This record gives sequence, C-alpha cells and structure tokens, in this order.
Amino acid sequence: MAVKKATIDTLLEEDRIFHPPEEFTQQANIKSREIYAEARANPKIFWAMQAERLDWFRKWDKVLEWNPPFAKWFVNGKLNACYNCIDRHLKTWRKNKAAIIFEGEPGDSRVLTYWDLYREVTRFANILKKLGVQKGDRVAIYMPMIPEAVVAMLACARLGAPHSVVFGGFSSESLRDRILDAQAKVLITADGGWRRGKIVPLKHNADAALAETPCVEKVLVVKRTGQEVSMLDGRDYWYHEMAEETPTGCPCEEVDAEDILFILYTSGTTGKPKGVVHTTGGYLVGTSTTHYMVFDIKDDDVYWCTADIGWITGHSYVVYGPLANGTTVLLYEGAPDWPNPGRFWAIVEKYHVNVFYTAPTAIRAFMKWGDEWPGRYDLSSLRLLGTVGEPINPEAWVWYHKNIGGERCPIVDTWWQTETGMIMITPLPGVTPLKPGSATVPFPGIEVDVVDKDGNSVMLGKGGFLAIKEPWPAMLRTIYGDDQRYVDTYWNKIPGKMLYFAGDGARRDYHNYYWILGRVDDVINVAGHRLSTMEVESALVDHPWVAEAAAIGKSHAIKGQAISVFVTLKAHAFEQLKSGARQRSEFQDELKAHVVKKIGAIARPDDVFFTAELPKTRSGKIMRRLLRDIAEGRALGDTTTLADPAVIAELKRKYESRES
Repeated sequence: MAVKKATIDTLLEEDRIFHPPEEFTQQANIKSREIYAEARANPKIFWAMQAERLDWFRKWDKVLEWNPPFAKWFVNGKLNACYNCIDRHLKTWRKNKAAIIFEGEPGDSRVLTYWDLYREVTRFANILKKLGVQKGDRVAIYMPMIPEAVVAMLACARLGAPHSVVFGGFSSESLRDRILDAQAKVLITADGGWRRGKIVPLKHNADAALAETPCVEKVLVVKRTGQEVSMLDGRDYWYHEMAEETPTGCPCEEVDAEDILFILYTSGTTGKPKGVVHTTGGYLVGTSTTHYMVFDIKDDDVYWCTADIGWITGHSYVVYGPLANGTTVLLYEGAPDWPNPGRFWAIVEKYHVNVFYTAPTAIRAFMKWGDEWPGRYDLSSLRLLGTVGEPINPEAWVWYHKNIGGERCPIVDTWWQTETGMIMITPLPGVTPLKPGSATVPFPGIEVDVVDKDGNSVMLGKGGFLAIKEPWPAMLRTIYGDDQRYVDTYWNKIPGKMLYFAGDGARRDYHNYYWILGRVDDVINVAGHRLSTMEVESALVDHPWVAEAAAIGKSHAIKGQAISVFVTLKAHAFEQLKSGARQRSEFQDELKAHVVKKIGAIARPDDVFFTAELPKTRSGKIMRRLLRDIAEGRALGDTTTLADPAVIAELKRKYESRES
C-alpha cells in the first residue's frame, strides 16, 4: 500500500542552538566535519575503512553486493561477533578491564572483567553444546536484565547459533509466538527477575509458552530470585548445576559475514510480529562504528545505556557495539523509580557514569518527578548524554541538558529503528551544533531524504516521509522466513522508487537538520492540514505545568479530524488540580491557548484530558493507537505489549464518563 499524501504540515519552530563546548571538541574522537565529505565521496571505501576496526578470520572479497532490496555486505568475509566482543581484548591491557558492572534492583552488584566474561561465555557455550545446540540452531532468550543475559547472547554468537531475545516483560503468548516463528531449539530463561520490588515470574510464563512449543527440546534456567519453580525432568536444567561440571574454553565458530547473528521481533500494526533478521559482519561494523563516534567513547568511560536487551537498543548499544569497542558497560536490572525516583542518579553517582543514553519517555518521567531528585546527587562525572526511542520535545531536551547535564554535556539525539540496526541520524558531539528536538543530520555514509508520495524530495521546511536512499551495513536483511513481507513492508510503499520507507514523517529545516515528526500513522488530518502528533505534544510539554502529553485525531463531522490530547501534569500542577486550587476547565483553557500560541489556531485541541499515566509499551513508547480506540468508542486493539494494562482501563473509564 502506497503512502497517500505528499507532505505533512509543520508549524512548530525552534531556533535555539547549542554549540559543542570547545574543551569537548578538543578531545573528541571526531573533531572535523571532513568525515562527512569523505563518506559521501565513496561510501564503500568509508565502510571498508570502518570494517578494519574489527578482527576478521578472512577479509571480504567485495564490500557490497546490492540487488535491491537485498544486500550483502563484506561478501565472503569470515569473523565471529563474540570473538570481536571478548577474545581480541584478552590480547591487550583490557583483559583485566571491567566489561560489565551490574547493579541489581535489590542493591546487589557484580563486576565482570573481560577475562571473567570470557570464562563465563565459553562455559555457557559449552553448556549449550551439551544441550545439542549447533551452528545455525535458533536459541530463544527470555531473561531479566542480568549479566547472564549478555553471556547467553554472546555464547550463542560464539557457536554461530542465531539468538532470539524476547523481552522479559512479554506475556507467555508473546513468547510462544516468537519461539514458534523462529523454531527455536533451546530456551534460556530464569526463575524470575526483580521489578519494583516484585518478582517477574519468568519461568512460570515460560512454562505456559512451552506447553505449545514442541520445537523446544531443552530449557536452561538461571537462578536469580530463588523462588520455587517447576522443573520438567529431561527438559529443564539449572544453569548453576551444569556450570559446576562444565569447563571453560570453547573455540569460536567461523561464520560468514552474512550468517544470521540474531532475529529480533518487532510488532506490526496487523498480523503476527515481524522477525527482523540481522547478520554478523555489516551489523557489527555499523554498531561498533556508530558507538565509537556518536558516544565519543574513551577507554576509561563508564557507559550506561538504560535499554533492556529485549529491544534493539540493548542489542546494539548495550551488548555488541560497546563490547566490540572494549567499553565498560553498566547494567541495571530494575525500574528507574525504585525504591524512589532518585535511583538512576544514585547509580550515576555510585559508579561515576560518564555517558548516559536513555529514552525521552524516561526524561519526561524525570521531569514529572521533579528537579529535586537529580539535584540530590553528584552527576559531575557525566560528560555526554543521549536519547533514543522517539522524538524528544524541545523543552524535555532543555530540561535534560540543564538538570542532568549541568549545561556542559552535549546531547546526542539519535534516530534509528529495529530494522536499521544502527544509529542513522545523529549529531557527532564534537562537531555538530545542536537544536533541541532535532536529531540533526545523517551519520556519515548514510543517505536519507524527506520525500512526497511520489518519492520526490520535498522543499526545505516542509514535512514528508522519511526514506533511506542507499543500503547501509547494519540494515535488516529480510523478515525471517518471509522475503515477500520484507519487500512489501519496507520497499514497496512508494511505487517505482527503490527507497526504504521508515514509517516516520520528518522535515528538513533551512540548515538541512532533520526533525522527526513521529509515525505517519499518527499524523492528524485537521481541515486538510496534516499535523504531526510530535509538534502538538511538544507545544504542550513546553508549558510549565505539563510533564508529558499524547495527541490523537478523532473523527469530526466538519474538520475530518479533531485533536484530542491526554496530558500528565507535573507534581505541583497536579496538586493544584487535586486540591481544587485551580479548576479543571481553567487548566484546559490555558493549555489549549498555549498550543495556539506555539503552533497556531489550526492545532487548537478540542479536548484536553488529564491522566496520571499514559499507556506505553514496555519499551516506553506511547500507544496512541489505543487512545484513538478510546476516543472513537471502539473496542480496544491488542494490548499485550502494554507495560501496565490498568492504565488504559482507567483512561477508558474516565473518558467514557468524562471525569477527566
């Protein structure tokens, strides 16, 4: 199905510019903008140069073989992702460097050096061999955010066995569907994990899934919480018991650059989840290169990406990119507000974190909880901040810069996807002037455009559809078992043009900076004007009362669609509303007027609803689809990926009774 409309109307303007601090630029990994011209002049040579950062068992014959839309990178090259993440560092001083610093939600901690990680991973790989895992076998991983989860991923990579990590917050039905689609031979799980002081019953959920997954022959269980779980004799094995009788030391399997490294499932708007396939060589080149350049990684950095390994951010920027670069990676198991909203900042202070990478939805939660929480802790170790997952509102960006970065830390606002595998649009912190809310410019070697429905570039300042024009190393290769779905989903949206359609709207401003406008499906069509949800939400978050907002379009007899917004207030404003110091209608009228002031009368919301929480996926993305279902009075769609189903139930009740 082709995209339908030529452009997206963009009305929000942002003129603030933050230049890289001179002292940051002086020590930056990338100090000059010349790298963009070099990459543009010959992308293949650029990526071949970046591939030299890896250790190859056999060099490639050809950098790229492109038969649109199917790509092969580093053709006939041989390597191993685990070798590049561990073994090669053992030949250097990094052997005794911390690879993983782990902080459990209950307060327990562990440190694994690269030598420790080698021993744990090779022992784990030998256990998988005992369980029958061979090169090419798929292994499902359903784990909490503990070191053994990373060890399991690397052990699979060591054997050349593609892993399929399923986020530990997913239901048994979601786990079942992913196991069956990948035909996983072995499942790795844990008795449970900790989340807000409670145990997530992973083994119990896994058992429910296993009742309908005959492809799984063996289950390996890591003891984390210690509660009793059922163990099926002959199928289920305790990891700690097998580890006692299994030696370390396991050779790396030599794999082709195009052999599958992992399958990661991403939910589609309809139908079964899509198994996005990433291969080894190009993916590792893309993630290690972007990690080094975008995060300006130094050998003495403590680097913390808050993403769970169940998401692509965890794969690319917790595990493979950082460890390939010999980085010290911090893992945290639990929630950011447990036992109080200062937990993240206590961790930053405790471990002297230097680079911090999190999601805009988390930043807006920090804003809601109040400036006093980060103010209680010493955050002076931080030198670089990052955001990922969705567009960041300019005011949330400024709050982050001031309250977390102390107005000294550049912010790398990154745009990319499960499918792209690597960061695609981003500042390089030593050279790129920053605009709050803009992901700035494409990474060197990446060709991006904003196009209309015919695939033609739109004018600067106009909104359109974000498209990628040329192949890139970490791109998905297909959807597992379904090449045609891969073609139809990503490459057939704009007839006659071989462009990767990202599903997002965007605009380029007059400095050629990119502004991501959110999913095209979320665009609101008001009286012939196509408005992005991001711009309406940004206008609301600009107001000092508002911590977070979600905008949707609902049917309107005259305008086609009217704008409804769901707003979470900051603590001080919420108390005024709750106590009756301010009337609900006063709040609503003020916020409507503020949107008009920031954007224009066309964007004035018809309805403003107040809510304590917004419905979000477990990765933190707002589920506007469910809000539209509520506003239109429809039956709720799929809610299996909700972080807290009670939120949407309460919103539905309030909306229908108009209590909000």
